[in-house]
Order: sequence, then C-alpha cells, then structure tokens
Amino acid sequence: MDSPLDAAHLRERVQRCVDDFLVRQGDVLGEVGPDAQELLGAVARLLTGGKRLRAAFVYWGYRATGQPDSEAVVRVATAMEFFQAAALIHDDVMDDSDTRRGMPAAHRSIAARHEREEWAGDARRFGVAGAILAGNLCLNWTEELYSTSGLVPEHLARGRAVFDVMRTQLMGGQFLDVVESARSWEGVSTHEQIERAERVIRFKSAKYTVEHPLLVGATAGGACAEDVAALSRYGLDLGQAFQLRDDLLGVFGDPAATGKPAGDDLREGKRTVLVAHALAGADHAGRALIERRLGDPGLQANDVEDLRDAIAASGAVDAVEAEITRLADTARMALKSTMGLTAEALDVLDALIDSSTARAH
Repeated sequence: MDSPLDAAHLRERVQRCVDDFLVRQGDVLGEVGPDAQELLGAVARLLTGGKRLRAAFVYWGYRATGQPDSEAVVRVATAMEFFQAAALIHDDVMDDSDTRRGMPAAHRSIAARHEREEWAGDARRFGVAGAILAGNLCLNWTEELYSTSGLVPEHLARGRAVFDVMRTQLMGGQFLDVVESARSWEGVSTHEQIERAERVIRFKSAKYTVEHPLLVGATAGGACAEDVAALSRYGLDLGQAFQLRDDLLGVFGDPAATGKPAGDDLREGKRTVLVAHALAGADHAGRALIERRLGDPGLQANDVEDLRDAIAASGAVDAVEAEITRLADTARMALKSTMGLTAEALDVLDALIDSSTARAH
C-alpha cells in the first residue's frame, strides 16, 4: 500500500463525490444569481485535493465492522470533508489568516473581489461576511450529504448520535481556543498550561479529526460496545498526536508543505503544548523573548528564526516529539485490543497511525 489514504481508491472517489455534489449545488445557487457563485468557488477551491483523513476514518470505521464497500458510505465519508471545510473557513476568519493550503484564505479571496470591483464599503468586512456564509453552507451540506447518502436508514440512525455530538463539540472546541488565546498564562503553572492546551487539542482537533469520524463509521456499521470503546481510545490518542505534529509544523514546517507562511502560529500567538514546554525549559533570555514576541503579527523572518531557536534550545521540541511517539504507541495498543473488526480495515487503521503523525504531512 503506497498510502493508507489511497486504499480502496478512496481519495479519488471522495473527490468525485465532492465535484458532483458541488455541481448540483451550483444549480441550486444558480437561481439566486451569479454573485452567489463566489461562495461556491471559495468552497470548491478549498475542497480540491487534500489528504481526506477524516473521510478515511469514517470509511474504514464502517468497513471494519464487516460492512460492504458502497458509494453510499463514500458519501457519508465525504460529508466529513465539508465539515472540515466549514471549520477551516471559520478558523481562518477567527485567526485572520492570509492563506490556507498555499492559496488565499476564503475571506481574503472574497475581499479581493470587492477591491477589484471597487465597491462601496470595507473590503475586509465584505470578505469576512462572505466567508462566514461559505462556512455555513458547508455545515448545511454536511448534513445534506449524510442524510441523503443512501446508506441503510438503520445504519444512518446508529451513526447519527456521534455525528451530532461531533458537530456540537467542535463549535465548543473552537470557542475554547478563542478563550485560551485571550486568557493570560501569567502565574499559571506549566502543568496547568499543558492541561489547558491539551483540552483545546481534544475538542478542537482530536475528536473531529479522528475519534468522531471513526466512531460515526463504526457505530453506523454496528460495532460492539467493546470495540467502540477501543476505537475511541485509538482515536483520541491519535488525534492528539496528529495535532501535536501540526503544532510543530506550524512553527518549524516548510511553507511549501504546510500551505501557511513560516511561523504563522507564532504570529497568531497560539498557546500550544509546544509553547508551554518552551516557556518551562527556556533560559531567562529565551523565556523573555518568547513572552515578548509571541503573538506579534509584525514578526519578520529573522524574528521567527530567533523564536524557533529559543524554542528548540528549551527542549520543547524533544518533549513534544516524545509525546507524539507515546500517543502513537498507545493508539496502536488500543487498536490491537479490538476483537471483532476486519483484518483489512485494521491494517489500514494501523498504517494511518504513521501517516497521521509523520514529520511532514
């Protein structure tokens, strides 16, 4: 298997489902008028390509129970891609990000049209309004794809509880991230800093990236309670490891691979597990530098490099790498504890541990 994400030709099938669905939605929006196509275009650009990680967890969670392959389960899996698109579009608005996947973020691309047309009002507010609506469309389409997927109604009903919890808890997790970005860490112990950062990871990323999509598929397929519990442990640990890797890439990653400017997380001042370890392990000068410059939107390339050096010297990178390894190991142990799942799906889910936590993903 070249990549577990390509098993069962899933990525190309999901892309085909995305494209076909957007064509139909283009017809629906066509009645509104040509201006509404701006929203469709923003979504289509974001959903072209990608890892399809969440779709893979839905699909293989379902297949793990012995259920057959079908275009219906691919449609359920594709619903997760629209859900992620909604989260990314709204996240970029909240973080005031310029780019996503190497392209202008949705609110930036929509604002650019306002500027080109020389329309009245504030281009930035226009872009934000358009992006919020594009994200809301993706949330609507997530529900539509799920409910009209063609999967056996009994199976859809079984997966519905997790599907609904996922959508509610992600919104809570997004707001938790906003709160933590505003709340000071001054006088807070390293243990509590890490605990707070991990809570954000759990509800903003780990659950909706791995655990919930996997359990949507597994519960829809009829997995027993013991296997659902084991898959939940696998999903939470792997989801946390995935986000820790993403946090490292947000500071040290290559923009060509991440699609975001170098050091963007430093400019946004994200209070991550990595930052908590850096503040705890840095010398006086390093800690002062991190406290002074973290969250400065005006950071230049040399400033980013200085912060990277301070974080690396603190031992924080090694600490986070060790935690990623530990979580990957415990996720694998949880997967091995399952009893009634198919060998093919278990092989893919095992391979997804390494691909989800790779040093470049």
